[in-house]
Amino acid sequence: MRVSVTAAKAQLSELVRRAKAGDEVVLTRHGQPEVRLVAVKRLPDREARRKLIAEVQGSAAAKATAGEPAARSQDFLYDDHGLPR
Repeated sequence: MRVSVTAAKAQLSELVRRAKAGDEVVLTRHGQPEVRLVAVKRLPDREARRKLIAEVQGSAAAKATAGEPAARSQDFLYDDHGLPR
């Protein structure tokens, strides 16, 4: 959605609501795009980050104790004798 800066003054609340909902709002001046309104991405708080880290660590610990050797992303490049394919 493109809106002139002059028209945006009268409908700023509506434009902010639409940008927050994910719509692209571009403010124009003399028909040329000048500014894009976008919603601010909120960063997770400290407690949410700690919870995520604990989940990742728990998942890693469970995989490490499953008894399987760790996979390496480069393993597909080598044969069973460790030589390049």
